[in-house]
Amino acid sequence: MAYVTVPKDLTKVKSKVLFGLTKRQLACFSPAVLIGVPLFFLLKGSIGNSAAAFVMIFVMLPFFMLAMYERNGQTLEVFAANFIRTKFLLPKERPYRTNNFYAVLMRQSRLKKEVKAIVKNGKSKRKAKAHP
Repeated sequence: MAYVTVPKDLTKVKSKVLFGLTKRQLACFSPAVLIGVPLFFLLKGSIGNSAAAFVMIFVMLPFFMLAMYERNGQTLEVFAANFIRTKFLLPKERPYRTNNFYAVLMRQSRLKKEVKAIVKNGKSKRKAKAHP
């Protein structure tokens, strides 16, 4: 009897399009092949088979990494963007800031007292103008 494993989390299952590859893998492998194979044949005569194969591997490697790398649901370009942002673009030290609720209440009570004082002064000035 055939035995098929079914993953518990079905959101991680990716639909296969062609040759058991996903759309992303096809989109990344195609340019790798279109660039790497002709490069190998162009370099084979001048630098030899081994060196041409190494050059082809190094040229194709970024495409393969883009197609295959995924960690914690993040693809390579998302990971690289986050890495560059945190290491180079954002400040190294992030100050810890809290929204102190007690300070907000104190500020609000101070503003209420100030408004009451302004209203009281306005009423007393009106009374003084009314009784000459």
